[in-house]
Amino acid sequence: MKTKTLVMIAIAITFSLITLAQKSPVFATDGIAIRGYDPVAFFKSSEAQKGAEVHEYSWQGAKWRFATAANRDSFALNPEKYAPQYGGYCAFGCMQGHKAPTQVDTWTILDGKLYFNYNQKVKELWSKDKKGYIAKADEQWPKVKEDN
Repeated sequence: MKTKTLVMIAIAITFSLITLAQKSPVFATDGIAIRGYDPVAFFKSSEAQKGAEVHEYSWQGAKWRFATAANRDSFALNPEKYAPQYGGYCAFGCMQGHKAPTQVDTWTILDGKLYFNYNQKVKELWSKDKKGYIAKADEQWPKVKEDN
């Protein structure tokens, strides 16, 4: 029990520090959304696929990369269908009221929507009540999105 409490405190501190650096409504490293991975591939191939600069599309102030031109074109027709929730920031962090970066290997598709988490440990916590945490994150997102 003591170890679990220490882990939770460490996660909260880490999120707090990271939050200070998150300004964009889309999680983008060097202007590239979701670390350069193809958001459409999560839906069509059920796997993380790195996108290519040649198949790039700008949306919401970030460059989105795709593995194929067809995936880019699908995204361009309906970005909201494929873009990750909460701008690609951590779903658990958003539920707590702040932005946190994410790792691509933490992806989940639930009810036709793509979610990411900070790391695997946070994904495990989030997985215990995905729908409940999503409802809370949905409430928080309008404010969190605007926070600098």
